[in-house]
Amino acid sequence: MVRHAKSAWPEVPDHERPLGGRGRRDGPRAGRWLREGGYRPGHVVCSTAVRARQTWELVAGTLGGEPRVTYDPRLYAAEPEALLGVVAEEPADTATLLLVGHVPGVAGLTLGLAADADGDALDRARAKFPTCAIAVLAVPGTWAELRPGTARLTAFATPRRDF
Repeated sequence: MVRHAKSAWPEVPDHERPLGGRGRRDGPRAGRWLREGGYRPGHVVCSTAVRARQTWELVAGTLGGEPRVTYDPRLYAAEPEALLGVVAEEPADTATLLLVGHVPGVAGLTLGLAADADGDALDRARAKFPTCAIAVLAVPGTWAELRPGTARLTAFATPRRDF
């Protein structure tokens, strides 16, 4: 999961807010972190909000590969339960799924799914899930079988600390 990068605050509706300078710098760095960690998605589901779409475009520019991308309006302002519903629709043959969304959804889903974690990843995600944060979860079974408390948070990366 990737929370969108830092946005600007022009006088536009929330859905239309673009990335700010820091967000435009962090997006490519997030893509490199994912690539170097071997986290290349087979499918990306991205919010339709401008800042999320721009985040994905910047991540994709340094990530490499050409995953299937779906822009889904259900990710905008979604609660964790709604995101879990989107994930449950994913075909079982998708090995790696990437959601690009917003808080509270991506943070809540990460924390709800993670039964445990490697190192201090879970403590860090609980403390703060900043813009452009990345949560990597290992999930058992199929996407449709995924339930709260069944995944392992294997990595949690933030721009200021990790990339």
